[in-house]
Amino acid sequence: MHAINRGDLDSAYRLIDAAHASLLTERGTRAEVAMALGTLSTAAPPISPGPPLTVGELAFRIGVHAATLRSWETEGILHPEREKATGYRRYGPDCVRDAEIARQLRRGGYPLPQVARFLDSLREAGGEDALTEFLEAWQERLARRGRDLLAGAAQLDTFLTLLDHR
Repeated sequence: MHAINRGDLDSAYRLIDAAHASLLTERGTRAEVAMALGTLSTAAPPISPGPPLTVGELAFRIGVHAATLRSWETEGILHPEREKATGYRRYGPDCVRDAEIARQLRRGGYPLPQVARFLDSLREAGGEDALTEFLEAWQERLARRGRDLLAGAAQLDTFLTLLDHR
């Protein structure tokens, strides 16, 4: 409204366009996460207790090269602990589960950045069931914001029409 009151319609339109573009980008991110969740052929593997695995042990367990696990760490997909004395990676139960999910998503054709975003969302939500609920609530928020943007645009159009008729 400040731009409108200054008579700077171009800036106002750019701000409106940016809000719509931001909403579209967020819809795309949500869709990526939902699609990745739907790609998983089974529920996330249960977290099994036990001693942490080395990079070689985990690579063997999930059928990838150790270099793949190191690259997934670089991409932010995995966050292994490090032994203080040696600096060796140690993959605890959460990390093993994430590696198994990452392997499944990669086999489904998902690029590394999407896998990282999905796992971040899964961790943030607290598990697959919580992520499903989170995605539903996120969809509702996106729909509400979309409606609010439309309502705001309609009111702005009414206001601009009144200004034109003065």
